[in-house]
Amino acid sequence: MASKAAKGGLAATIVAMIASTIALEGGYVNDKRDPGGETMRGITKKVAVAHGYTGPMRKLPDEVTHSIYYEGYVVAPGYEPLVAIDAAVTQELFDTTVNMGAARPGRFFQQSINELCGARLAIDGRVGPATIAAYAACQRRVGAAPLCVSMLDSLDAKQRDEYDRLVRVNPVLVRFHKGWVAHRIGNVDRAKCRVSTPAAAPVISAAPSRA
Repeated sequence: MASKAAKGGLAATIVAMIASTIALEGGYVNDKRDPGGETMRGITKKVAVAHGYTGPMRKLPDEVTHSIYYEGYVVAPGYEPLVAIDAAVTQELFDTTVNMGAARPGRFFQQSINELCGARLAIDGRVGPATIAAYAACQRRVGAAPLCVSMLDSLDAKQRDEYDRLVRVNPVLVRFHKGWVAHRIGNVDRAKCRVSTPAAAPVISAAPSRA
C-alpha cells in the first residue's frame, strides 16, 4: 500500500493513520438520508468505482480499501510530504478529508497557517509545496509541539463550524451532527504533538499549480 516514497517510519505512520480512520468508520452503511450513499469502511461506492472497483461494496477487499485511502486521501490531496513534518496534523487532515472531501480541509489548513503564522497563502484548498513550506517555516519559528496543538485546535474549530453550516443549509443532516462532532472533533490526541515524527526529509513532488 505505501509507496516507494513512504519508507520505514513514514510508511508505518501512514498505515496506522489509515487503520485509525477505518476503525472509526466501521463497516458497511447504506443510509438513504446520508448524501454519501452506500459506503464500506468510509469509502463511498462512487469513490470505489472511480478507483476501478466494480464489485459489491459489502465485499470491498481490505487491500483495495487501503489502496484507495492511501492514493486518494493521502497522496492526491498533497498530504504525504507533511507526514514527516507533523504526523498528528496530517492525521487530522486525512481524517477530515475522508469525512468531507479534500477541498474543505485543504482550505482550513491554509486559513489556519495564515492566521497562526502570519503567512499569506492563497486559500484554494490545494495543499502543495508552498503550503507545506509555510507550515514547516512556522514550525521552526514557534516550535513543533506548540504549533501542532494550535493547528489541531484551529482545524477542529473550522470543521465544527462547517458541520454547523451544513445542518443550517440542510436540516435533514441534523441526525448526523451529534456523531460528527463526537467522533470527528478532538479525535486526534494532542499528546501526539509531543511525539517526534520520522526524521526524513520529505520529497515534495506536488503539481506546481498547487499552493
